[in-house]
Amino acid sequence: MPRHNPEKYLYDIQNGCQFLLQFTQGKSIEDYKSDRAFRSALERELQIIGEAMMQLDHEFPDVAEKIHEHRNIISFRHILVHGYDSLNPATVWNVVETKLTTLHQQVSDLLKR
Repeated sequence: MPRHNPEKYLYDIQNGCQFLLQFTQGKSIEDYKSDRAFRSALERELQIIGEAMMQLDHEFPDVAEKIHEHRNIISFRHILVHGYDSLNPATVWNVVETKLTTLHQQVSDLLKR
């Protein structure tokens, strides 16, 4: 499999964050709980962010290390994919409300370098 450059993964993370920040604007945890399509789209984007972070960490660990909580992001991806049946809606919504803006800013700063 061809190796990508780190910017590809960073752009995927940045784009996922941008999408989710706009997609969830004006929404609540109740929307997440009650709307299957909304929940599926949100979780899919979080999976993509986590997968891009996992690939970045695998191929460019020196870059991944510059992102605060990068290991937690990868771990959360594993929960989304493999632990879907025990996923806590409050945990997912907390990520949306408290983590995405910071992650978006960190990745944007890395891309500017």
